[in-house]
Parts: sequence; C-alpha cells; structure tokens
Amino acid sequence: MPPEADGPQVLIAGAGPVGLTLAHELTRRRVRVRVIDRADGPATTSRALAVHPRTLEACHQMGLADALVARGRPVVHFTVHLRGRQLIRFDTNYGRLPTAYPFSLMLDQVRTEEILRERLAELGVGIEWGVELADCAPSGDRVNAELRRDGRSEQVTVPWLVGADGSRSTVRERLGLRLVGDATQTWLNADVVLDADLSRDSNHLVHTGSGTVLLVPFPDPGKWRAVDTEYAGQGADPETVRRRLAGSLARGLGRPVAVSEPTWVSVFRVQQRMITAMRSGRCFVAGDAAHVHSPASGQGMNTGMQDAYNLAWKLADVVRGHAREELLDTYAAERIPVGGRLLSSTRTATALVALRNAVAPVAMPVGLSFLKAVRPLKRRVEHRIMAGMSGLALHYADSPLTYGTGDGAAGVRPGHLVACTEQDVARYPGLRALRQALTDPRWLLLLFADDGGAAELTLRYGRAVQIRTVAPHEDEDGPALADPDDALRQTLGVPPGGWALIRPDGYLAAKGQRSGTTTLTARLQALHLLPEDTAPGAGDSAGRPAPDGTRRGVTTE
Repeated sequence: MPPEADGPQVLIAGAGPVGLTLAHELTRRRVRVRVIDRADGPATTSRALAVHPRTLEACHQMGLADALVARGRPVVHFTVHLRGRQLIRFDTNYGRLPTAYPFSLMLDQVRTEEILRERLAELGVGIEWGVELADCAPSGDRVNAELRRDGRSEQVTVPWLVGADGSRSTVRERLGLRLVGDATQTWLNADVVLDADLSRDSNHLVHTGSGTVLLVPFPDPGKWRAVDTEYAGQGADPETVRRRLAGSLARGLGRPVAVSEPTWVSVFRVQQRMITAMRSGRCFVAGDAAHVHSPASGQGMNTGMQDAYNLAWKLADVVRGHAREELLDTYAAERIPVGGRLLSSTRTATALVALRNAVAPVAMPVGLSFLKAVRPLKRRVEHRIMAGMSGLALHYADSPLTYGTGDGAAGVRPGHLVACTEQDVARYPGLRALRQALTDPRWLLLLFADDGGAAELTLRYGRAVQIRTVAPHEDEDGPALADPDDALRQTLGVPPGGWALIRPDGYLAAKGQRSGTTTLTARLQALHLLPEDTAPGAGDSAGRPAPDGTRRGVTTE
C-alpha cells in the first residue's frame, strides 16, 4: 500500500547519536521523520567519549555545539608514561587546520544523546522505544517494513528508510550488505575514579611493561575511562578489573594508584570492518551499521554522526523537491572512501596505543627523547596526529559534487571544509558573517560582485540555496554580507569579483571568476539542484504554497 500522505517521509531505525543526528537535520529541513529503537529506553552507560573538532563544527551548524561544550571537558594533550617517567607530552597543532574548536571534547555518549533528544523534543519529534525493525524491503518508490512492539506486528510503508541500528544492523542484513574486514585484539573498557594526580586536560598512555592502559578523562571530577589493551580473559567482574588496573597503573606510573570499583565494564574485540555499499533502493545505512572501527582514536561515533550529517541534507533536498534523486548517489561515493581511510588510520592508532612490541620499553625512551629535543619535528608529528584524529583533514576533493581542484590556488580548495578560528571570527566581520550564514541549512552561494543576477538566482533557487552578495560595507536593508577588510574573499581564495559555492555541510563545492547568471545556473544544475519552475511540487509563479507548505522565493525555515 502507498505511504500515508501525512505520515513520516523517512523512517529511522536507531536512536543513538547517528539516528538522532539524522532525525535532527531532516526535521530542521522540514522533513517528517519517525524514529524507532528496539531498546526499552535511552542508554545509561557511557560508551563513546570523544567529540572531535569536525563533529563540533557540524554541531555548530546544527545549533548544538554550545550545549555540548558546556557539558564536556576539552582535552589538548596526549601524555606518554613508562616506569614512573613522563616520556613526552604531545600538544595540539591546528596551525593548518583552522577550527573554532581546537580540542577534543570528552563527553559521555549518554549526554551527547540527551542533548540531541532534548533538541528533537523541542522540534516536536519523540522516540518510539521498544519498537524493533523486524524486516524491510525496498520496492520501487517506497519501502515496506515490519515493526514489532510487545509481541505485536505492524506493517508500514514509507518513502525512505535509514538504518542507524548499529553493528548488528537489521537493515544491513535485510539488504544483503556485508561488513568486510577483521577483528584482532581483545580490549577492556572500564569507567573508574582514580586518585592518580594526572592532568585532566590530557589523555594518558601508560605503558605497563608488557602492554598499555589508555586513560581518558570524563567531565566528572576524578572519573576516567581506562582502556586496558592487554586484557586476556582474566575476568571482567568489577573487583578483578579494579585490582588489575591498580597494579598496571602502579607499574606504569611508578607509584600506588587508588582505583574505585568500575561503574561500567565492557570487554570487546577490536574490529576493523566496513561495507562496500551504503544504499539499496530507498534504504540507506549509516554509522556502525556501515563501518566499525577500533576505539583507539575515538572515531566511531564521530564518523557515524558525520555520515548522518552528510546524508541528511542530500535526502532532504530530494524529499522536498529541491534536487534530483541522483544527488543521493553521492552519499556512498563520499562516505565509503572516508570509511576506508579511517580503517587505515585507526589500524595504525591501534598498534601505537597497544604497543605490544617487546622492544617498546627500550626503544620508546630513546625515540621520544629525540622527538622532544627536536621541536620542529615534534610539531610536525603533532600536526599529523591532529589531522588524523580531528576529522578536519578529511575532504571530498574527489567527489562528484566538487568542481575544480584548486591546485596551487590560494585559500580553501574545492572539496575541503570551510572553517575558521575563534580569533579570526572575532577579528574579521566577513568571517563572522560567514560563520553565521553556515547555520542556514541551505547551500550558500557567495557573490563577490553583483551584476543584477542575484535576484534572478534567488527567485529560481532560493528554497535550496542561500544567495548572498559580499560587499565592503554592511547593507542594513538587504541580504548583503559585509567583508570590509577582504578577509572572507582571501580566506576562500576567490578572485576579485568571483564567487564561491559552499555545501550545506560546510564544504566548498566550487569557486571561480564571476561569469554571469547562465554559468552559475549551469553549475547549480550540474550539482543536481532543480530550479523552482521544474522542481516537483514547487509553487507556481504566483507564489502559491507547494504541498510541503513552503512558498517560492527565499524562505526555507
């Protein structure tokens, strides 16, 4: 049977951080969602802990970053210990990775989910707990699904379905998608309170002689996540774990360490797996349903939320008639390579964190002492660590949505993230205005000269694209964006009188010389965007409402 006219346009299976991010971004773009989860209620254990800068930049666009930062603990160092010695402390180096969030935010996943649920509730979206997706099958322009609750079955038909239902995803299984990869070491996670006199703006890697314990601070006073990389089935009851951690940390730190009984213990196999497709018909998968990473660099939740963020704006544009369905093919084209690169980097991080090489206790002091003495080399290493961990270096230069390479050109290259530091935002009005403009859920077209085409482009593409003329002075009566010191144009590397097109997720799609409305229209159409007069369901020339309640012109929110 066909979907109900006023029913959900997207069914989301899974109410973890991935499903909640997707639901938030679709709802923010006026797409009706239904969110289900087989669990009886929200998770109560901490699970993922780190929110990295790229994710925080996305959360700024979502309007959530301030709430996350207020509840979390910024970490800006990584300290290595061996036999009572502090061998080295790595600092942050975001010199070539501009961001307003130059730190990793330690915040338990439970609290991240709380913030997302609170904001969704404000938008009128609730979570249906205890509802399991038992089956699903794409069928032409719809998806048939079976839901189960309290032993009762419900047959539903929806236009779109997204599986954010974790590493044991029902959606992935029903679509016949297979995780490929391996599982190697067995590690143990424990949440404990320590009396250890360790700086809490740093993660600490403690070499215990034959293995390591990674310590990550919670926002709560004295509380740490301990990752024991040498666990070998010695028992996971709280008292056994407490004694083992106390002994291991005392050997590595060279002093007694008081360890509380863990409030949460998890034994797990370190997995490195991903799928080779993320879509089947009108069904998608995201997060752990599509890829599973080692926790060594804290990438799992971040990558999943970024999957959801990437998919949400594309799916919303298609659902609301702003873009052709071909836009959705770019989801897998962009996110599968990201997953592959992360598998490689997290394998390296896993090996470095575990340090199971027998010569490590001898080689580490020598190598790290040399690194500490040669400061330029240390700074290069710190940059590489930040590039791999922060997510800021990930790009879509090879995406079908990226036009031009920008090789050798100044400023942001096409396919790369547009971001700036807090200092630059405070100093330059143009960058401050840009940061605010990026909170609009539409594409952003910046025109550094207006020959009269802005009004025509707004009329035809204003529902999908925010079109702003950049001027040297603020226009109080119009939509012009003020850039009095030319900092915005120079940061983007746009030629005088040129233009720049930024995607809804903050990545630069294209830039170039100003060459008229016809050229820009062709560029928008090449990115699968539909003008108002051809968009399915668009209002007519008199401005009457489209079926989704919007009107022609510039208003989207």
